[in-house]
Amino acid sequence: MVETKLAVGIDIGGTNIKYGIVNHLGEILMEGRLKTLLYPTIESFVEGLYNVLSPIIAAHSTNAAITGIGIGAPNANHISGSIEHSPNLLWKGIVPVARLVSEKFGLPCAIDNDANVAALGELKFGGGKGMKDFITITLGTGVGSGIVVDGKILYGNKGIAGELGHTVVHHKGRKNPATGFKGTIESYCSAKGVVLTAKKYRDRAKEPTLLHNYSDGELNPEVVYACALEGDAIAKKVYSYTGRILGKAFANFVHFSSPEAIFLFGGVAQAGNMLLEPAKKAMEKNLLIPFRGQTQLLAAS
Repeated sequence: MVETKLAVGIDIGGTNIKYGIVNHLGEILMEGRLKTLLYPTIESFVEGLYNVLSPIIAAHSTNAAITGIGIGAPNANHISGSIEHSPNLLWKGIVPVARLVSEKFGLPCAIDNDANVAALGELKFGGGKGMKDFITITLGTGVGSGIVVDGKILYGNKGIAGELGHTVVHHKGRKNPATGFKGTIESYCSAKGVVLTAKKYRDRAKEPTLLHNYSDGELNPEVVYACALEGDAIAKKVYSYTGRILGKAFANFVHFSSPEAIFLFGGVAQAGNMLLEPAKKAMEKNLLIPFRGQTQLLAAS
């Protein structure tokens, strides 16, 4: 006898593909991950996903109904069901992911921008409960954003609004290799951006730093954070610098939609207060007086 309803959740990132079985309370019953680079084509992704998930779905279908598959992905358009020209994925052009996955699994499939999905999760199950206006920022391989206005996701006229990660914070600044644009938030505050900053600070350091113990290939945000936790001054400067850039950008966002909160998701956000405190300080410093003290800066729950 079927006792409950479950859904399959999938998060497609530039580095990892995470999947899980979720119930109606938002509880994750099981989860796992795959490496995105293992699937250079959308066909190989759909086939690989099916091979991994079909036995898991069958096991959970004994006492539950699997109602469908929900996917969050960069540059996903929930209206068309496609990923459209993502700079951080190998699958180029317009890729009809929802249709291909639905046909393969024989289940309904919906897809949306990963930061929009994060915002929906925070709205229904997390710190955004009861809020009508907030923004989610995902700090991973890229930088994404989900904007909630009056309790609803802001989609714009084509379903793709909210790419705040590609807004410019430094005119003629650091080039983003994924897009070719210079000085964008993603150039500095993504995982790749943090690593580039760490390399720059390490190579210019006139004092000993734990970062010298790591080659370019070994450096990642987790390593930088670990060094900072051990008190390394240069590693701390990396997060202070990144936080200041985020904070200045957040001031622009607050002036735009006056959100009650900005929630941070993703691997880079795991640095916690090391990132949040300089970001909050820079945000408040760059706000007009009526906007100051009105927006919380929070780690996603």
